[in-house]
Amino acid sequence: MGMARLLPTGIQDFEKVRRGGHVYVDKTAVIHRLVSGTEGAYFLSRPRRFGKSLLCSTLEAVFEGRRELFGEIAGYPALAIDSLDWGWKRHPVIRLDLNAGVYSNGVEALHSALSRELDREARSLGVDLDGGDCVNRFASLIERSCDKYGERTVVIIDEYDKPLLETIDLPEIHEQIRKELKGLYGVLKSYDQYLRFVFITGVTKFSRVSVFSDLNHLDDLTLDPAYADICGWTQEELEQTFGPEIEAVLKETGKSRGEYIESLRNFYNGYRFSRKPLTVYNPFGLLLHFKKDGEFLPYWYESGTPTFLINLIKNQKINIIDMSNMRVRHEDFRKYDTQNMRAAPMLYQCGYLTISDYNEKRNEYTLDYPNLEVSYSFANSLMEQYLQVSEDRSQALFSKLPDALDEGNIEDAISALRQFLAGVPYDIIKETENYYQTVVFLIFKILGLDCRAEVRIADGRIDTLVETSNFVYCFEFKLDKSADEALAQINTKDYLLPWTGSGKKLFKVGVDFDSEKRNIGEWKYEVAEG
Repeated sequence: MGMARLLPTGIQDFEKVRRGGHVYVDKTAVIHRLVSGTEGAYFLSRPRRFGKSLLCSTLEAVFEGRRELFGEIAGYPALAIDSLDWGWKRHPVIRLDLNAGVYSNGVEALHSALSRELDREARSLGVDLDGGDCVNRFASLIERSCDKYGERTVVIIDEYDKPLLETIDLPEIHEQIRKELKGLYGVLKSYDQYLRFVFITGVTKFSRVSVFSDLNHLDDLTLDPAYADICGWTQEELEQTFGPEIEAVLKETGKSRGEYIESLRNFYNGYRFSRKPLTVYNPFGLLLHFKKDGEFLPYWYESGTPTFLINLIKNQKINIIDMSNMRVRHEDFRKYDTQNMRAAPMLYQCGYLTISDYNEKRNEYTLDYPNLEVSYSFANSLMEQYLQVSEDRSQALFSKLPDALDEGNIEDAISALRQFLAGVPYDIIKETENYYQTVVFLIFKILGLDCRAEVRIADGRIDTLVETSNFVYCFEFKLDKSADEALAQINTKDYLLPWTGSGKKLFKVGVDFDSEKRNIGEWKYEVAEG
């Protein structure tokens, strides 16, 4: 593919990115807006591997007055902040990163990690710390660095919630760690007079009561439209910054530019972090996509396992079908603690759901999967909890079903579903209509099909709708009734009326599940021209 540029895959140090000549998506204009505002303490929540650590490193360089890193360097042009009104005054910067540490071992692991971070920062700043616990040492680090440099201190805390997330299933240890962190973060309020700027990042926003109760002045930027793209890359940034990588993939694959850009958007874009309809890409997945010669794989999803989220969905008996249409109010995003942990906002903060719509009148957000990478992969994880079938059976289904639907061959599609369901262990199946509907929905999602469940139309709700380039399939499911009854419901309520005139062939499919056979029993279909 020719001489490849250096991509900063996994690099979280701003100086290393700039001096190493790596491609950098310039976020310094929005950073300038943040640091030039009123002095204060800020919080930002974003999913893992979204560039939070690189943002923290960039802020560190800004407040250390390291202008040389922002000018023209390593053959790349100067960054936006270089030409903006910024004094480049040097401040002492304390940067704590709680990512390193195995906190499930107990509160001692937290003390060890904090001590390591505080000692490193004290050496870097050339100050001595008081003795005692981490809270006292942190306080003395802030005060003495301020005194030594004659400027107020900047505190940046990255991955503040790593100890909390890692112990979420260990209530006793979790509570001990919560108390310790509450005391540590309380120092930021008590020593406010010594502080120029405070920035805290993490994946989740645990409630003020549990961790940040003393930081009532903390300004939460998580849903602020002004900072919706401070992490993640917009479509414009992608096309402007990664032109050579895009051209290399086009040359290698022979795809048209429009087709490839649309594939990128559908598979990796879609994360939305405010009421403003602006979406961004996850940097980690996109960089690996380019590094792997344009291969579409779930790089971000596979970099972490959402086990505790899967358990949360199970424990709260969340209807999986509703996950692509969850509705939450603004205040719901603030309700994070182990006693009151709701699945919807947690799934949003962790990146498995994102904002798809905002209702200003009700101050209500609708959540959905951000893109095909997440909907496909998360459906696969959920499927493992619902069904236990051999990989051979899964592969047989996955090779037959998409082709059958793409070709308008409903007989082969139903046959593939029957074959798959026949391999599900007897004791896994639940004899409810919703169970079967959920299984079929997950199958379609795993296959990456354009599938929607419980689709609201004027005269009712369609169980499952699948749309391909040439066909629309409307499925109505029944349990121990009849296919005729299911088909009659589609016709009586005129479910496919919105697709009339679409130019696509419309399939009305009535399916009756047989609880004795634990499989599809009778089924019937009709075809209409759209």
